[in-house]
Amino acid sequence: MTGWWRLLRAEWTKARTVASTGALVAGTVLTTVALGGAVAAATHCPATGCTGDPVRTSLTGVQLGQIAVVVLAVLLVGTEYGTGTIQVTLAAAPRRGAVLAAKATVLSALVAVAGTVAVVLSLLLGQALLPGGPLPGSATVLRAAGGTVLYLVLVGLLALGVAVAVRHSAAAIGVVLGVLYLLPVVAGAVDDPDWQRHLVQVAPMSAGLAVQVTAGTADLPIGPWPGLAVLIGWAAAALLTGALLFRLRDA
Repeated sequence: MTGWWRLLRAEWTKARTVASTGALVAGTVLTTVALGGAVAAATHCPATGCTGDPVRTSLTGVQLGQIAVVVLAVLLVGTEYGTGTIQVTLAAAPRRGAVLAAKATVLSALVAVAGTVAVVLSLLLGQALLPGGPLPGSATVLRAAGGTVLYLVLVGLLALGVAVAVRHSAAAIGVVLGVLYLLPVVAGAVDDPDWQRHLVQVAPMSAGLAVQVTAGTADLPIGPWPGLAVLIGWAAAALLTGALLFRLRDA
């Protein structure tokens, strides 16, 4: 157990001493809140309250904030491969599975903190800007808020797995952003409604963000928790693939 805590502390030290880490954590919060606030401000509602989904509207910024999460996750691995210090890491800690687990733990903690701050601020801003906005403490708001934080953590883990597998920062970022953003575009371009529905159900972003919906969930292609389970599957597959290649290949 002592060895695990030393490894965890080492990964935390590396993460916090990289200049980009603080900027990307702050960027996650700022971009999420800024876009969510802009969308909320641009949403016109009657004085009696919004008839749509004010919670989902307030949390729209996550679709932009997740980019900073992806870059943060990739750089936790890509920086070491780019500088060659991954060899030093593995010389000090030969158990590669433990190294990857420590990186995933540190990443999850960073993203969870940034995501929590971003979600709380977005909901407070949405409450101020939207008539009848999010009601703090209600079960659906808590599910959407907690699910959104978990969504960001899972996106980070997905990116981490891809980064370990690809071992090139720019390529890994391109792959993850392509998977997140292109699949919904493809789904929207498909004419067949059944195929469109199936693509939405398996795309990590569209399925995962169903957890934000608090109104009309019965009409969704996939429910909030099943949608998040789809993203869990993507993240698990990426991490397992990355872990396998990490063990089999030379540094």
